[in-house]
Amino acid sequence: MKILSAILLLIVLGIIAKSLLFSFRAQSPEDYAGTGPDFSLKDHLSGLILSEGIIYGPNGRVANSFVAKMEGKWEGDSGTLTENFTYSNGKIQQRKWYLTIGPENTFTATADDIIGEANGVISGSTVMLSYKIVLPQDAGGHVLNVKDWMYLTENGIIINKSELRKFGVKVAELVATMRPDTLE
Repeated sequence: MKILSAILLLIVLGIIAKSLLFSFRAQSPEDYAGTGPDFSLKDHLSGLILSEGIIYGPNGRVANSFVAKMEGKWEGDSGTLTENFTYSNGKIQQRKWYLTIGPENTFTATADDIIGEANGVISGSTVMLSYKIVLPQDAGGHVLNVKDWMYLTENGIIINKSELRKFGVKVAELVATMRPDTLE
C-alpha cells in the first residue's frame, strides 16, 4: 500500500512539474526578450485588423470558430481595440478594449466583460496579457482566468494563443491569427 501511495505521489508531482516547467504556462515574457521583430501595440494593433480563429473546449476538440473584424485607434499612450466577432454557431459578439501603455514595456487593458484590469507585458516579438473574463450568461456566466499570448511573425501576422482556466483547470483554448485587413 505504501509503494502504491508513493507511486501515485510521484505521478502527481510529475504532472505538476510538467505543467509548470514544460507547457504553455511555463513561458514568461523574459523568454522572448531580444527576439524580433519588436511588437509595438501602437503599430501592430492599429487600423483595420482581420482575425480568424478556433476555440477548443475542455475535451480538446474544436467547440467553435470565428472571424473578427477589429479596429485599433491610438491617441498618445491610450488606445482602443474594437472587436466584432461572428462565430460559426451564428452568434455575434462585440467587445471594445481600452488600452493604456505604462512604464517599462507594460500596459493595462479593460473591457466590459473583464473584471478589473488586464495586465500586459511586451517583450521582444511577444505580448502577454493576464485577466479575468466573465462569460456571457448563455455560456454559463463563469468567471475564467485567461493567459493570452500574441506572437508577432516576421511578415507582420500576429498569432494569438490563449488558455482559459477555472480553479486552475484548463477549460478552453483559443488559437487565432490577426493581420491587417486590406480587403476593406
